[in-house]
Amino acid sequence: VPVFILAGLLVHCVFLASIFDIYFSSPLVHGMTPQQTPLPPPAKRLVLFVADGLRADSLYELNSNNTSQAPYLRSILENNGSWGISHTRVPTESRPGHVALIAGFYEDVSAVAKGWKENPVEFDSVFNESKYTWSWGSPDILPMFAKGATGDHVYTFCYTAESEDFGAHDAAQLDMWVFDHVKSFFNSSRSNQTLFSALNEEKVVLFLHLLGIDTNGHAHRPNSREYKENIKKVDEGVKEIASMIDNFYGNDGKTAFILTSDHGMTDWGSHGAGHPSETLTPLIVWGAGVNYPQKVKSQFFEDNFLKEWKLEGLKRLDVNQADIAPLMASLIGVPFPLNSVGTLPLEYLNNSAHFKAESIFTNAVQILEQFKVKMSQKKETTLSFLFTPFKPLSDSEEINFLKKTRLYIQQQRYDEAVSLCKTLINLALEGLSYYHTYDRLFLGLSIAMGFVGWTTYVILVIIKTHTNLTKAVQTNNKESTVLFYGFAFVGMIIVFFLLIQTCPWTYYVYCLLPVSVWYAVVRELPVIRDLATNLLSLHIGQSIGFLLVCTLGIEILVFSFFYRSTLTIGLLVFAGWPVITQLWVQAKMTALIWTLLCVLLAIFPLMPVVGREPNIPLVIAAGLLTLLISCFSLASLCKGKNKYRNNEDMKVHFYQVLSIALSTYVVSSTHDSLKNKQGLPVLNQIISWMMLVSSSVLPLLSPTFLFQRLLSILLSVMSTYLLLSTGYEALFPLVLSGLMFVWIYMEQEALQHYGLSLKPKLAVFNFAYATDITQFRQLHLDDIRRSFFFVFFIVTAFFGTGNIASVNSFDPASVYCFLTVFSPFMMGGLLVLKVVIPFVLVSCAFEAVQVTTQLSSKSLFLIVLVISDIMALHFFFLVKDYGSWLDIGTSISHYVLVMSLTIFMMLMNGLAQLLTTKRLELPRRTKHHS
Repeated sequence: VPVFILAGLLVHCVFLASIFDIYFSSPLVHGMTPQQTPLPPPAKRLVLFVADGLRADSLYELNSNNTSQAPYLRSILENNGSWGISHTRVPTESRPGHVALIAGFYEDVSAVAKGWKENPVEFDSVFNESKYTWSWGSPDILPMFAKGATGDHVYTFCYTAESEDFGAHDAAQLDMWVFDHVKSFFNSSRSNQTLFSALNEEKVVLFLHLLGIDTNGHAHRPNSREYKENIKKVDEGVKEIASMIDNFYGNDGKTAFILTSDHGMTDWGSHGAGHPSETLTPLIVWGAGVNYPQKVKSQFFEDNFLKEWKLEGLKRLDVNQADIAPLMASLIGVPFPLNSVGTLPLEYLNNSAHFKAESIFTNAVQILEQFKVKMSQKKETTLSFLFTPFKPLSDSEEINFLKKTRLYIQQQRYDEAVSLCKTLINLALEGLSYYHTYDRLFLGLSIAMGFVGWTTYVILVIIKTHTNLTKAVQTNNKESTVLFYGFAFVGMIIVFFLLIQTCPWTYYVYCLLPVSVWYAVVRELPVIRDLATNLLSLHIGQSIGFLLVCTLGIEILVFSFFYRSTLTIGLLVFAGWPVITQLWVQAKMTALIWTLLCVLLAIFPLMPVVGREPNIPLVIAAGLLTLLISCFSLASLCKGKNKYRNNEDMKVHFYQVLSIALSTYVVSSTHDSLKNKQGLPVLNQIISWMMLVSSSVLPLLSPTFLFQRLLSILLSVMSTYLLLSTGYEALFPLVLSGLMFVWIYMEQEALQHYGLSLKPKLAVFNFAYATDITQFRQLHLDDIRRSFFFVFFIVTAFFGTGNIASVNSFDPASVYCFLTVFSPFMMGGLLVLKVVIPFVLVSCAFEAVQVTTQLSSKSLFLIVLVISDIMALHFFFLVKDYGSWLDIGTSISHYVLVMSLTIFMMLMNGLAQLLTTKRLELPRRTKHHS
């Protein structure tokens, strides 16, 4: 058994990792030569303000009294500069946003796994190409551009990481810190000759990273007074800094200013996914070399923003976020960053047509360089007869384009040169993506083969070991030797091919996995023959009906990932299950409670996603309800026939009841304290962490009788769950566990209904002795339904309170009882714990169902594995890396989810066994009887 589980874990880890190799490997190439515009630039220095987490509409819209939230910036875009919307890409996090702004490429998704802080991929940036860069702001962002820079010309000034506190008095202080430090920096330069002369050089960049808006948005939501006040303060700060810099340089008109944002924010204060409120950010550019506002009669955009913002008369120039890097490079005349894929937005430039044509030509050559490097890399690692080049941009086409453009520029036909360059840029970008995804089909097929083989193998194992469908068959030695050599030969050929092409080692894994899996399947040929003869003797209509029901069930599960309301339909069907199968005849009361709880649970998937609107009274109500239930159950257990309960057990139960009461108190007092801006009380924080630790140990101290142990698990996880709740989701584990208790009873009734076994007495059933039972029965068709129920409940446990498939549905407010200072891994860990708790409840109930229905846990688990693998294969084909960013994000996360659920269920299976069967004995005082 352990070998099989290990093999399963390994296979699934490979399937999970494959997606990142196939769809999301790093797009960066190295070895290009820097490209620079030959003409003198309009600006000597550039000031870049990045207001972290600022939405486009928050900056541009007018207040109720028709005044702007940011009067200085509004006057700039009306009188001095150009403006537009910068469209960002997913993931809308700070790191990828800044990389796109300053280095000009969209960071590969693989950087997510490597952490945001350091430089997982080496890249070139505008800062690196500049003569000097001084930057002020957050310790999460600045160091990564200094680290990648060659030589010692990028200087950073950061505040401490502890300052980024969501529960703090006012996060706008972070921005005040930056503005004050910039002012004192310029004042000190007057008495420091080296610094003064460095500041007067050309190609200088000043970068102000303003994190206050983002922190206030997380803590108070973007529609709050705090967020809007912070925008006002940033506006005043930008005004002061701009006039101070102009004065410092004697108004020489050689400074360019850019204000933008790395990402927006949803109305509920999170970011990371592809909602327009997260991907639309403001861009305002003014100063040296920048176009003045252009008056227009009418302009067409699909959104209605211009009307809302009263900006119909001013030309709106939209760009992609990566286009800002070439814009900065062109303004101060530094080489375009080597890995940049941005297109220079010419409409922002106030310069001669010659300068514009030369600039965009440089841009085209720089992107073409990347294309050439990428192509030669692919050519080297592919056999010449297998290599298919990118047709639209062959070598001759390339030379032709460049010659033509040069000629147009010499003949001063600048407009034609510009349009040629734009065509060339688009072709080069298409070619880059063509070579980047060159091996995709081949790897995808490989993995799909592996999937199908593995699922087939698991089905064969179930049939062979847990049913009586097949007779024991002797293996033919000669046949198996031939088979082994045949498959070994195929494996050798594959390895040989991969070796010639110098493929990365992961390719070997993906290509050899199907070979070994299918070898295992073909070895079971006798079982397949036996099965075929057995199935042919069955009634055709029944078999087809059974298959249809199975398919429908799995499709419902797949659909529930896209539409949560599908779960409601499923639960309502479950509610009718006792009626359909006539189970209610023998157990009317149990069936009635089952139906009621199914209907109650069906309400949750229809509710809005958690975290949009915090509702603390509901959490407190859930706490009190749990208290009521625990006291009631305690009373009934004491009254019951079981007089074995000794003082120690009573103590454990009492501690658990106490911890529920404490949790309820901590939640209400913490949120009150944060509301009054008093931060997180230290005592509450200590209690919260102590609860978290104790809740993992307490269940192990309780008796191992079925209901006492399950109740104990529920109370323990509930105390932690309350601390992590902000709204109606606090009631979810209660309803879910109620349904799980009834499920255990219903399965007993089903066993009797199908005449499979006698009914064990549940009241005195003990987990500790259940594992020794030798009379495990064989599988029955009804067990497939049992497994399906389990998978369905697991998916419900996951999506019941919200669609966690997207990064932005996390609400930082749910961890405020534990910590308020920004720490991605701590917060992530606690949020994962919150997701895991309903899983634990379902897994423990499933463990109880297995034991009480006399099945070995392995057999049911294998059926679960088949169901989830079929779902995973579904999602594997639905993964895409084109289309809107929201679709891409969801398609990856769905696949990753199903795969991790499968790996996770293997682990949960073990955890549930531990939680239900193990018991820690406390040292007891021995009593002497006379």
